[in-house]
Amino acid sequence: MKRLIVTADDFGLHPAVNRAVKQAAREGVLTAASLMVGAPAAADAVRCARDLPGLAVGLHLVLADGWSVLPPSRVPALVDAQGRFGNNMVRDGVRFFALPAVRRQLEAEIRAQFQAFADTGLALDHVNAHKHFHLHPTLLEMLLRIGGEFGIPAVRLPREPAWAARRAAGAIAGSTVAGLLSPWLAIMRRRLRAAGIAHNDQVFGLSDSGSMDEARLLEILGRLPDGVTEIYLHPATESGAAIAASMRGYRHADELAALLSPRVRAAITESGAAAGGFRSLRLRQERHAA
Repeated sequence: MKRLIVTADDFGLHPAVNRAVKQAAREGVLTAASLMVGAPAAADAVRCARDLPGLAVGLHLVLADGWSVLPPSRVPALVDAQGRFGNNMVRDGVRFFALPAVRRQLEAEIRAQFQAFADTGLALDHVNAHKHFHLHPTLLEMLLRIGGEFGIPAVRLPREPAWAARRAAGAIAGSTVAGLLSPWLAIMRRRLRAAGIAHNDQVFGLSDSGSMDEARLLEILGRLPDGVTEIYLHPATESGAAIAASMRGYRHADELAALLSPRVRAAITESGAAAGGFRSLRLRQERHAA
């Protein structure tokens, strides 16, 4: 059986993102969104979500290239004086693993982001991390342990089928990336299953981040595999650096157009996939199994 989750990441990053999420949920094929609770437009995103009862909303945990929830004085090893995380994930990954003082601040910030989401009153549908930083074993352990206190139902497994990676990066490069990620994905899958946390079977969006246009979605939907598939995008009514300096090459508006495309809607219908959020698809699976 095919199950499909279509997610907008970076909900709350910018008002243009929030407008796109609202439009794509009402008029398009969007079924879920991942909220950045510390981002500049987070409060507006929460208001939008309350007007969209059919939209499944999860926590987009930010520990790189974004804003902390705690003030800089509480997490000085993680953020600069303006409360922004850096973008050197290799360096920070080593620090998360090796330095107890950094881990204590990391744990406090993760807890604060879970609490900030809980304070919105929205039902928690899923958790993932900005730039898939939850692949880091130390961060994943904290996410699962702290998330367990908040009733975490599902976590994104950033496992993309090899054909998508090869198409985007070329056969050699795509195979190399898949090989490098394989052991970390295996660790993540084992930990999620041991914790009883639901996850998708595959995801699309890694190799085409910022360029998930209509053609990409139609190609993916034409080859949609069995199981739970998540397709994530970054829609907005404006594009590129207007949304964030680190997204200069992103085609946000094209991604919104793809979510609104009648051809994409028809392709989902033709695939026979049940569409929704993590919670609703998991419940459907349990009822079907019963």
